[in-house]
Amino acid sequence: EALARWAHPEPGPPPPDESIPVAEKTGLIGPLTTYVLDEALAQRRRWAEGGLALGIAVNVSARSLSDPWLPEKIAVALNRAGCPAEALTSEGTESQLMADPQRAAGARERITERGVTISIDDFGTGFSSLSSLRALPVGEIKIDKSFVLHLDEDDNDAVIVRSTADLGRNLGLRVVAEGVETAASLSMLTEFGVDIAQGYLLSRPLAAPDFERWLAGERSDTRHAA
Repeated sequence: EALARWAHPEPGPPPPDESIPVAEKTGLIGPLTTYVLDEALAQRRRWAEGGLALGIAVNVSARSLSDPWLPEKIAVALNRAGCPAEALTSEGTESQLMADPQRAAGARERITERGVTISIDDFGTGFSSLSSLRALPVGEIKIDKSFVLHLDEDDNDAVIVRSTADLGRNLGLRVVAEGVETAASLSMLTEFGVDIAQGYLLSRPLAAPDFERWLAGERSDTRHAA
């Protein structure tokens, strides 16, 4: 997952829920989205050329998700980077995807028709109904970290996560769990059939060179264990 951070010199990087609204209010969200897409896909191409064929996910803001030209912008970015559409996942939060769904439905369908996966981020915190979830052109749901952080301590969270994993699997969706910080939680998520785990237990956010070193270390540990 590609993460963009504003490297502010004094207070330090503000959280995305502060920096993204600034970009939206100032009209910079469009150029920022294009920049992040280009940078993420270019990095993915470099990895693929080195024999590391990874998928990459890019978060898209609420305003960008409602942009009728977003499918074309994504197609141009894919062509510019020489990446297949299947390598890209476009993420939006549940609330964003449900905001004015009729207006944005056509754009989202054109995105998926090109082969790009749409993911619902922070799933479980918004207001989507089961009927709307079935109708949305999505291929992935990401269970919000608020349900995962204390998964091994809270029975209610465990029920919610297990039920969400079952729902996603039965709808043919890939299920990702965010906020995995303990080995016990990871073990439970494996038992629940979650496809992908994401969180500090595995790694904190890393720059591309640091990620490559981390991945090389993980592969080395796996070989030694085998």
